[in-house]
Amino acid sequence: MSLDPALLGRREIRTADAMEDLGRRIGEQLRPGDLLILTGPLGAGKTTFTRGLAEGLGVRGPVQSPTFVIARTHPSLVGGAPLVHVDAYRLGSAAELDDLDIDFTRSVVVIEWGRPMASAVADAWWDIEFERPVGGDHDLDDEDLDADAPRIVTIERVDG
Repeated sequence: MSLDPALLGRREIRTADAMEDLGRRIGEQLRPGDLLILTGPLGAGKTTFTRGLAEGLGVRGPVQSPTFVIARTHPSLVGGAPLVHVDAYRLGSAAELDDLDIDFTRSVVVIEWGRPMASAVADAWWDIEFERPVGGDHDLDDEDLDADAPRIVTIERVDG
């Protein structure tokens, strides 16, 4: 579980393409067993980032928010690890996450809204926080990243 150190820390992302590119660069470095916890408000770019991550991993798309299905599995197209994309917003506990029967060892797992549950499912993970402007013309759904509203993305390694 190692990422290029240049990808760690806090950065401003100005466009949807740049957000997808960040995800792609990270996806190219991930291996089975890697866990990413994505935190941020609606419209901050979590799904846009995950689309790029999926491209970097070489998994089948399309990547959409798993809000209504809770988890989506995207099989690899290149013989690598599948991507499991989870929305933990409606889950009440780590036990409910465990009930999804996710193969954390053989998959790359992205959990949106999963920060409170991370330590129950892994010893270490990548914590990725997304910030966006609030109010005004920037009330979006997470499917779109307004090019006029830069996001701040902070990437850290957490050892639980």
